[in-house]
Amino acid sequence: CLLVATDPDPWHPLSDGQRTPGTGSLTAAVETASGRKALVVGKPNTYMFDCIVERFGVDPSRTLMVGDRLETDILFGKNCGLSTILTLTGVSRLEEAQAYMASDSAAAKDLVPNYYVDSIADLIPGLDE
Repeated sequence: CLLVATDPDPWHPLSDGQRTPGTGSLTAAVETASGRKALVVGKPNTYMFDCIVERFGVDPSRTLMVGDRLETDILFGKNCGLSTILTLTGVSRLEEAQAYMASDSAAAKDLVPNYYVDSIADLIPGLDE
């Protein structure tokens, strides 16, 4: 039997500032109970993007990953060879990215976005160019 998970996110933010359990926390419970390790097919695994590239011929050098979580969205972008933008209206904070940037760990460097914006709305003016 194969245990498949969509992502490792432990929690997701709600609009009122509270959190709700994410797929990762639910997966961890099933992993513990079953004694099996899940195969994560979503971010940060490249499987999803590999399928898109194969099917649609997307050029990674012309693709931008925009996300709010360093450990899944930004790592996914880095794993896929994409440029990355962290939006600060979600889960991760700029201070976390700065701490990863200052780290001596190569793995931590993969969590550092190429760019960041305060809000995804900041990207809208650039879409006209």
